[in-house]
Amino acid sequence: MESYKLVLPEHLNHYGYLFGGNLLKWVDEVSWIAASRDHPGCRFVTVAMDRVEFHHPIREGSILRISALEGARGRTSTRYAVEVFCDDLDSGREAPVFTTHVSFVCLDEQGAKCPIPEEPSVAQG
Repeated sequence: MESYKLVLPEHLNHYGYLFGGNLLKWVDEVSWIAASRDHPGCRFVTVAMDRVEFHHPIREGSILRISALEGARGRTSTRYAVEVFCDDLDSGREAPVFTTHVSFVCLDEQGAKCPIPEEPSVAQG
């Protein structure tokens, strides 16, 4: 799944760069949406985000492309690889600015871990 975000003044820290917490929020949100769309009916909560490292500063007016793809799935959890790219509108190129993996666990209505339903198999014919 891909999503785009425009960096606005309210997203900046006091030095004029994107506040890291905003990027983490967007990464969590986009990867949660990807997991929820890939596994309809599951109630996912975030349980982990691995290495958090910002590769380049991000300025106001930047357009970010956030890509989230399922990388691994267990019985009750799933893990998404997330990459964030920053567009250079003048050159048309984009540069990678952030990568991480976000892990989610599936919960039942009482908040206990539950299995992620198996995807229906495609009939051979």
